[in-house]
Parts: sequence; C-alpha cells; structure tokens
Amino acid sequence: MEQESAQKPMICVKHLRKVYRVGDEKVVALGDINLEILRGQIVCIVGTSGSGKSTLLNQLAGLEKPTKGSVKIGKVNISRLSENQLAHFRQQRLGFVFQSYNLMPTMTALENVALPLVFKGVSKGTREKAALKMLAAVGLKKRAYHKPTQMSGGQQQRVGIARAFVAKPQVIFADEPTGNLDTKTTIEIMKMMVRFARKYKQTLIIVTHDPEIADYADRVITLIDGAITSDQTHKPIYDGTEPAKQEPLVLPPGTDQSPAPPALPGPAEQPDTDTILPEQAPPIPPEKPSDLSDKGEKSP
Repeated sequence: MEQESAQKPMICVKHLRKVYRVGDEKVVALGDINLEILRGQIVCIVGTSGSGKSTLLNQLAGLEKPTKGSVKIGKVNISRLSENQLAHFRQQRLGFVFQSYNLMPTMTALENVALPLVFKGVSKGTREKAALKMLAAVGLKKRAYHKPTQMSGGQQQRVGIARAFVAKPQVIFADEPTGNLDTKTTIEIMKMMVRFARKYKQTLIIVTHDPEIADYADRVITLIDGAITSDQTHKPIYDGTEPAKQEPLVLPPGTDQSPAPPALPGPAEQPDTDTILPEQAPPIPPEKPSDLSDKGEKSP
C-alpha cells in the first residue's frame, strides 16, 4: 500500500458526532468518528440495520449537518457550508447511486443521465453526446429513449450509474446500490462501478449490509452502534480491468512469415508396413492407447 500512502486524502473526518432527538430522548447515531479516505480509493462501509452506516454516508455527502465535528472533501469543510452552498457543491463535485434508482419517471434514460450536466451549464448538444456515450458504456445505448417504466430494475440501476459518473465527479456515493437486484445483476453492477471508478480515478464509497459487496473494495469499514469497530484494507476480487485481448504476433522485418510446414506423422501414422522390404529393419509398432500415460499424457 505504498502507493496509497503517497496519495492525498480526499475525505477527512474529525470527531464527527450526530445526535437525533426522539421525543425527550437523545439517540446517538454517530459518536466521535475520525476517518480519512484516500483519493481514488474504493471504500465499503458495512453494518447491520441501525449501525449508523447510512447516517455516516449522509454526513460524508453533506446531506445532513453534524451535531459536532467536521467533514472535509478536498480542501472544503462542507460542515460549514450553507444549504445553498452544499447543493452547489454536490452538483459540481459529487455523484450518487441509490438503492431505489431515483430516476425521473417523466424523462428518458438519455435525459436522466444528462441531468447532472444541466446543473453544470453544459450545452444541450454536448451533454446529450456525453450521456449517450455513458449509456453505451453501461450497455444501454438502444434504451436511450426509453423511460424508467419501460426498463427492468437492473437496467434502471445502470442508468443510475451512468448518471452518477457522466459528469466525472471526484467522489461517488452508493447507498445499497444492489439491494433490489438479483445475484447476477449485482455482480454486473459492482464490476461496472469499480471499472468506472478505476478508469476515472474517482473515490467510490459504498454503504451496504451485504458482506459480499465488500469484496470489491480496497478497504472495509465496519460500524456497530455508531462507532467504527474495524477498518481493514485488502485486495479486492475485481481490479476494474477487462481481460487482455490476444494481440497478433508481429515478427521483425525480414523474418520469413510463411506458414510452418505440416508436422511429420507420429508413430501411429506410419505408412502401411506391408510395403517395407524384408531386408529393412522391422517397423516399430504403434503405441497402444494404454501406453500414453507413460508419455506424460492423460488417457482419454
């Protein structure tokens, strides 16, 4: 992890505390959280229901104000920003993937993906071109003009991923992104998010209750009762790269590139022994199939 240690923190959390009032009682959702997340790191925050993981994500993304402490993204202390400043910051710097997709039902897939670029003031032609490119990247180019009700759950989540990544934000937050998906689609979605995050060198933070999702992360943070009980790094099961394509062999100039002559027949393919003259040495009989194992080959 020497390369990671040389990277600068993207998110810095200091003495973060969040307390909710429920009637006359105080409920401590987060207590004295201290945390740094590196630029380009894929982090999974895991925990059971009520552990505080969703509250922590809301704090990191500036969706809620802390009771105490601070959250910095880059050099910006988002805990001190006003609601309008936070909204602008999220539009410019952050991306979101939701469990329930959160697509605009009256918009097409293309319009949903292009929406973050509208907030950035990108022209219609440019943003539609970028949105179409992202839809192609998630395998939904032919669904560009379909509305959410015309797509499956997995297709809607792909649109949600394309929308989150289209503006190339610095940080992507994914809240239970596979909670409504089957196993096969879950694997596809996770690989897709990891691949994009690696490609664009983005920080990806995933909140989940599923320990198998954590296998895709560089780092796994476990929360219990609003406190970090474990913070471990490990090698993810998918590094974000596709299998390498087999490149054709290129020989140096002047090298004979004509096809090799056919191989000589083996012992079992010798010409008919009836044509061999008596004075010649007797032919070597072909090997029996049972003898192949003695040659280091497996019997059929």
